Amino acid sequence: MQQSTLSGADAIEAERFRQFILGVTDYAIYMLSPEGVVVTWNAGAQRFKGYPPDEIIGRHFSMFYTPEDQAVGRPAYALEVARTTGKFEDEGWRVRKDGSRFWASVVIDPIVDPHGELLGFAKITRDITERRDAAEQLERAREALFQSQKLEAIGKLTGGIAHDFNNLLNVIINGLELLKMSKDPAVVTRSIDTMARAAQRGASLTQQLLAFARQQPLRKEAHDIGRIIRSFEAVLRRALPDDMNLQLSIAAELPLALIDPTQFEAALLNLVVNARDAMAEGTELQVQVDVAQVVLAERQVEQLPAGDYVRVTVRDDGMGMSAETRARAIEPFFTTKGVGKGTGLGLSQVYGLMQQCQGALTLDSTLGEGTTVGLYFPVDHDGEAAAGNHAGGAEKVLLVDDQPDVLETAITLFSHLGYEVLSANNGEQALETLRLNPDIAILFSDVVMPGMSGVELGKMVRDEFPAVKIVLASGYVESALRDQVPDVDNFELIAKPYRLSDLIKKMKAL
Repeated sequence: MQQSTLSGADAIEAERFRQFILGVTDYAIYMLSPEGVVVTWNAGAQRFKGYPPDEIIGRHFSMFYTPEDQAVGRPAYALEVARTTGKFEDEGWRVRKDGSRFWASVVIDPIVDPHGELLGFAKITRDITERRDAAEQLERAREALFQSQKLEAIGKLTGGIAHDFNNLLNVIINGLELLKMSKDPAVVTRSIDTMARAAQRGASLTQQLLAFARQQPLRKEAHDIGRIIRSFEAVLRRALPDDMNLQLSIAAELPLALIDPTQFEAALLNLVVNARDAMAEGTELQVQVDVAQVVLAERQVEQLPAGDYVRVTVRDDGMGMSAETRARAIEPFFTTKGVGKGTGLGLSQVYGLMQQCQGALTLDSTLGEGTTVGLYFPVDHDGEAAAGNHAGGAEKVLLVDDQPDVLETAITLFSHLGYEVLSANNGEQALETLRLNPDIAILFSDVVMPGMSGVELGKMVRDEFPAVKIVLASGYVESALRDQVPDVDNFELIAKPYRLSDLIKKMKAL
């Protein structure tokens, strides 16, 4: 490296600086020639690289690199970047004299004279192996904690689901026993109604889980929320013990709101059950439905556009929540209930419903003073009421399903709607039936069947009988079904389990 002429005072100062650099022990600080040859060597470099000055000065700095880095020209690349950009910074493995490796933080700066000529490089290296190891250990600990939390969440979810489904199965099993033993028509009717509600609750719970796992989109339609709640009132009252009172207050002439009625019923039942578990005996639960106007200037509800909303308020006088519990209330799997008594999905599912409806959920609770949950649903100013009670019509429909019980139930439902029903157990039989009955208007087929799938059947029917309307049914979530069954989007779909009202809407849409 070129030497420059210094005055006496400057020379003394330069020597002091050189001695200072040479005495630093925590950093390897040394100079390189323009070609990368080591020119100076300080105590820090000797301490953690292992070479005394007489063994290293005059040798190329690439000897500190691993064979892998040398093979790809990493040392030359480092000098070129420093020369052309003004600095090179990097982290990587370096090699000590004894062959061991350490993780280094490296900075290389070019040194130029006043005319811009390159004189060499200043190189600073730090041994940060301990810091890197600590960071890796912390990351491993975080990952282990994350896995532990996931297992805990899965355990809570499994326990809660098992509890919920055991209750539903208990209702159905007891109902079947009553049907066997009783000849009283009133008892039979009540048992059938109770089992139907339990089965529908199980279907709703399954749909919640599928929506949670796959983010299944809601089927938003314009509905009268007051009418839905009135038709669902009996179920809400049965969810409460006899010594708890449910007070409904529903405003007259409510505007239509965009909701998925099945998901809304499940969400409302979740809120009622949560309130029940928080209240003491002999108390009252209030469910109120009215129209709320959100004014942009006031912003009563955070992040909600100004306008009219149908508001459903569930208010209890139970134990309330602490600030800490309220802050975590909508987290998935968070629950204050005992083991096996709740999934921790209830309020998070309600929150998810409101997000998908472009609405909002408000939560007001004070420890010892009860809880109020508000649901804000956007008003559909242009929508029309939901479908009526019967699709009507004497059209001929062909039902196809490989499960006899499912097929028998579908036959009963379609017959109840006034359709003339033909059935088949597989795709080949369905094609034969169609050829013998050219006046069939609708094909209603399961998607997943042995042999010919519903989609394959639909394609063949569309080619051979283009006038036939085609509806496919599946228990899979639509997003998962699209991944597994190509071209399923080319047909009308209905999700299993479907209710009579679902069939009515789908048939009317055809």
